Amino acid sequence: MNQKQIIGAVVAAGLFIVTGVSSVLTNTLSERMLADTAKKTEDALLGGNTTTLPGEPYIGIVAVEGTIQEQTSSDGIFDTVAGYQHDTTLDYIDRMMEDEKNQGILLRVDSPGGTVYESEELYRKLVAYKEETGRPVWTYMEHYAASGGYYISAPSDKIYANPNTTTGSIGVIMSGYDMSGLYEKLGIRSVSITSGKNKDMSKLTEEQIAIYQSSVDESFDRFVEIVADGRKMTEETVREIADGRTYTAKQAKANGLIDEISLYEEMQEAMEQETGCTTFYEPEQGVPLLASLFSKLETLKPKSEAEVLTEWNEDLGSGVLMYYAEQLQ
Repeated sequence: MNQKQIIGAVVAAGLFIVTGVSSVLTNTLSERMLADTAKKTEDALLGGNTTTLPGEPYIGIVAVEGTIQEQTSSDGIFDTVAGYQHDTTLDYIDRMMEDEKNQGILLRVDSPGGTVYESEELYRKLVAYKEETGRPVWTYMEHYAASGGYYISAPSDKIYANPNTTTGSIGVIMSGYDMSGLYEKLGIRSVSITSGKNKDMSKLTEEQIAIYQSSVDESFDRFVEIVADGRKMTEETVREIADGRTYTAKQAKANGLIDEISLYEEMQEAMEQETGCTTFYEPEQGVPLLASLFSKLETLKPKSEAEVLTEWNEDLGSGVLMYYAEQLQ
């Protein structure tokens, strides 16, 4: 093999290696870009949070509007999300906890309450945010911040309310309807085969009422503890004002449940002065296109006679009291 052939072979080998490395790098980069694009598309279609947080120091506005409950989807594939979105809100707070640009949270509450489970989750998330970041959490109450709406507001460093806010309603309720008299007139009879006397609690004996009452009392004790801790009150003081009633803004301030009464813009100005941050950021809700579409497919499936009878019995039969055992509102 002469010198030219050797040089040609070396060059060819070099080109082969460079081409192979470039191919691997290109494929890897393409796969990453494709995965990133797919994730963004999936988030957009399923209602995920794709909003980019500000690149400058900001106070994140966390809006809690409507009933505090588990995440819901829209009614149609082109509808926007309405009302409070629990999972999206928790994810938003998590992202701010990891973001050094974030300077605090403005919790904007317009809610009559909701379930114990989701209220407790949001409460704990806000407490974790304060403890891990050391940043302030201020609350502004709009039309309503009652029951679960007050529950989540309690750990705030400062609570402001609109002059026309309705708040308070510190308590827990478990309610329903006893339609056994109606069913008796209609000739509808309930039959339950149970493993224990309290497995079927639709008839409500005195013992069963006491069982439900113990659950309500336990949730109420937790509510009192949260208010006492957040507002620096004794539990005895909280129990004196926590009889379930709602309070006006003036009454709430007189009882120590809020700090100030003001308009929203005035509250923002006060927070700007205290934190030195002038940018307030509130993300837009996503549009869960496929999520709502898929959620509708189940309703289109024909139901068997057994399913129809089962649903009818659950809704109307057996003299059942329709309990919403974890509702705060």
